[in-house]
Amino acid sequence: MLSKVISGIQQVGIGNPDTYEAWKWYRQNFGMDIPVFDEAATAGLMLLYTGGLPQKRHAVLAVNIQGGGGFEIWQYTERKPEYPRFEVQLGDLGIYVAKIKCKDVKSAFEKFKTKDLNLISDVCKDPSGNEFFFVKDPYGNIFQVQKSDDWFTKGKHITGGLCGVVIGVSDIEKAKPVYSDILGYDETVYDIEGVSEDLKGLPGGTQKYRRVLLKHSKPRAGAFSRLLGTSRIELIKAIDRKPCKIFEDRFWGDIGFIHLCFDISGMKRLRHECFEKGFPFTVDTLESFDMGEAAGSFAYIEDPDGTLIEFVETHKVPVIKKLGLYLRLKKRNEKKPLPDWMVKTLAFNRVKD
Repeated sequence: MLSKVISGIQQVGIGNPDTYEAWKWYRQNFGMDIPVFDEAATAGLMLLYTGGLPQKRHAVLAVNIQGGGGFEIWQYTERKPEYPRFEVQLGDLGIYVAKIKCKDVKSAFEKFKTKDLNLISDVCKDPSGNEFFFVKDPYGNIFQVQKSDDWFTKGKHITGGLCGVVIGVSDIEKAKPVYSDILGYDETVYDIEGVSEDLKGLPGGTQKYRRVLLKHSKPRAGAFSRLLGTSRIELIKAIDRKPCKIFEDRFWGDIGFIHLCFDISGMKRLRHECFEKGFPFTVDTLESFDMGEAAGSFAYIEDPDGTLIEFVETHKVPVIKKLGLYLRLKKRNEKKPLPDWMVKTLAFNRVKD
């Protein structure tokens, strides 16, 4: 029986107070300069997470053509987005850190220092020996800039796109059916408990945690798998305190990392699998959904702590917008990657500062 196909992490949603201001920061510092869509619309299908009412929003999905997932930069347009009402700490429940690919960590650190960015750690190594540092954006979101040798193409930016996240959970074993089974992060890189030197720059980073870093043992397949590349998810459980929910009493779309999205094929098969494993879709478009210049179907599940995981089955994306040229994906072999030259045509839409 055929199973779903996961191409990789398509994007992390980032709620912010000004989409274009935030996107400019991400372009200039992380090279997220290629828009896949730029759309103002009403989020009418997310009522479960938006106070029961449709909410108007503006969103840009931007990618770095060197490889990795993108950012869905998201803003409410008729309500003031809310920040957390407490200082979010490592281990609080939800997406806490976004991992960014980097060619040369030490060089990136020095470059960011000269730009006076908010660096909250020195260059250090995680328990697997991989170099990284932490940096905050202007809205308090934390990014882990880490060494990567997995690149789709060469470019001028020292950083690439998204290559994973750090997620706070209340019970790692209860979370694994989502992250290891459904999402395919089935191999453990490390599983440690205690106080970690490399986390001390983070709020709450001097406390005791269990840390489990997961990777997928099988290479990703599908249309955009070569662009999206490999990724890892680190699950963090607080040992000595009861964690808070990062989005407690707030809406999806408020300030912070609002969801983790995977590019997939086989939505009907995935719907059945998630239901059978006890994580039914909480949002489901059922059919193709227009997202401005792009189109596809999408659905959401929650992990055991309510963290939102989105699935998008891409049907159409713009290649050269001025000429009305699109990639149409519905009738092709769902496991086969698109030719590199075809994906690279997305760069025709690059926004330059």
